[in-house]
Amino acid sequence: MIYERRPEDFQRINTQELANAFIDEQIQAIKEQVGDKKVLLALSGGVDSSVVAALLIKAIGDQLTCVHVNHGLLRKGEPEQVIEVFGKELGANLVYVDATDRFLDKLAGVTDPETKRHIIGEEFIEVFAEEARKLEGVEFLGQGTIWPDILESEEGIKAHHNAGGLPEDLQFELVEPVKILFKDEVRQVGLALGLPDTMVFRQPFPGPGLGVRCPGAITRDRLEALRESDAILREEFAKDGLDNDVWQFFTVVPDFKSTGIRDGKRTFEWPCVIRAVNTIDAMTAEPAELDWAFVQHLTERITSEVPGINRVLWDITPKPSGTIEWE
Repeated sequence: MIYERRPEDFQRINTQELANAFIDEQIQAIKEQVGDKKVLLALSGGVDSSVVAALLIKAIGDQLTCVHVNHGLLRKGEPEQVIEVFGKELGANLVYVDATDRFLDKLAGVTDPETKRHIIGEEFIEVFAEEARKLEGVEFLGQGTIWPDILESEEGIKAHHNAGGLPEDLQFELVEPVKILFKDEVRQVGLALGLPDTMVFRQPFPGPGLGVRCPGAITRDRLEALRESDAILREEFAKDGLDNDVWQFFTVVPDFKSTGIRDGKRTFEWPCVIRAVNTIDAMTAEPAELDWAFVQHLTERITSEVPGINRVLWDITPKPSGTIEWE
């Protein structure tokens, strides 16, 4: 059954049995919706798009073409990992598109967060459209939209690239098999599909990528500082086993500078903000309690190893009043 809305009596998927029933239902729905046509899927490597890819592969096999777009806003090593896991290990029909310059050029000088989201979302759709025009018989666009995406878009909290429309010159129909699920339910379905834990429990990552963690006009040097600080954070969380205990953690590098000292000399550089939260369904969230010595160690590594950063801040704001992401 293809759902347009989450039914009020929909039983929350919290067991493998319920997940299996949902999978069987969606595989049948996908077959009925798609028929013998082809589907183009944006595959970021995150849990949402990965679960959708697995469902589509089970339902329609090689009728699916997965497109991984490197928009220059991915985390360190992420494009390489997606190619390795999906292209080689899982044998997906994967198309890799390096559109870094294209995205960053369009984002140059843009400060408004909603404008940035719209630019990134529209460019994503355009890239997919270009790839679709290279293929014959593509009539569907698969998307990893989930229920919080729809709710937040409807309530005007923020725009979501995967809750918008397609270019008018294309007649793609959307395939969104997990759009009535919360994040924890998507993970349960992923486990039932047999996806590896490293994929199912991968850190949530927004469609606009690091673009929403780089407030203000995105520049390549500040983006690189953000990427490097995020890599250090993920490395240290993994070393301490916190990657299994904290639902989401990342860094933010805002577009302002402050005075600092390095090697006895004055610096004027960016701050790095640490954001770590726990949640069940992403609709509300609480800041994770981090050991103070651990935070100090993070601060020492980031300020000494990442060019352009001389200060580390710790965001302890719950949702609400703050959203999980900064933009």
